[in-house]
Amino acid sequence: MSPESARRAEAAGYTKVKVFHDGLPAWKKAGNLVVSEPAALKELMDKDIAHVLIDLRDAKDAEKGFIPGAVSITSKDLSAEKDRFPGDKSAPVILYADKLDEEAFRTVRGWGYGNTSLLNGSIAAWTKNGSKAEKGKLATAISYVPKPRPGEIAIEEFKAIAEKGSPDKIILDVREADEAMNGMIRGATNIPESTIKNRLKELPKDKEIITHCATGIRAENVFEELKEAGFKTRFLNAVIQVDKDGKYEITKK
Repeated sequence: MSPESARRAEAAGYTKVKVFHDGLPAWKKAGNLVVSEPAALKELMDKDIAHVLIDLRDAKDAEKGFIPGAVSITSKDLSAEKDRFPGDKSAPVILYADKLDEEAFRTVRGWGYGNTSLLNGSIAAWTKNGSKAEKGKLATAISYVPKPRPGEIAIEEFKAIAEKGSPDKIILDVREADEAMNGMIRGATNIPESTIKNRLKELPKDKEIITHCATGIRAENVFEELKEAGFKTRFLNAVIQVDKDGKYEITKK
């Protein structure tokens, strides 16, 4: 998100995102409203990434057409349903109704679910792009069972490589150069995601490439590109902050 876009979003009181962008952690941490696009939800489904999807409409209206996997909890009942939500506060929670329900967002966000968002356009936007809706009774129990994404490296293994090094592995920092200038892991190589396609020849194919960025999103994108190009690779799916001395802090998403 550019500074100008961020300013416009702040003025409007929310931001729209196609995916959870690396620039959003501070925005979300501040409790600001986040509106996600149907494409982001479809990506979660296509990649089988665990999430919580809540249909806030009246149950009878929801039964006429709802997004697959949605759980029915009406807006009027939401505030009393905290105990039904997963214990893992990092769970992506997507809420939808006939219109953006800011009060519902504030309620769930206030419970500590930092990856809460409202679905832009609700069910109409979902079906407009060709995604199918289902009819009938909705689920009433929330099931959230996260699992590692294909190619994801465990945080502890990443830390061991970062601390001790490894002759057959390279840590590739895919943040932009201005981000890397504020601090990089010692021994890491910086090739921004935006330039990776033109710089593949700089990377050895006899070593495993471990990618990281600020939150794991760009790292996963580069992981996919490297895998397609025939590299042995994995990525860090976590929030990482690095200071000028190379010291870092990793937080599970």
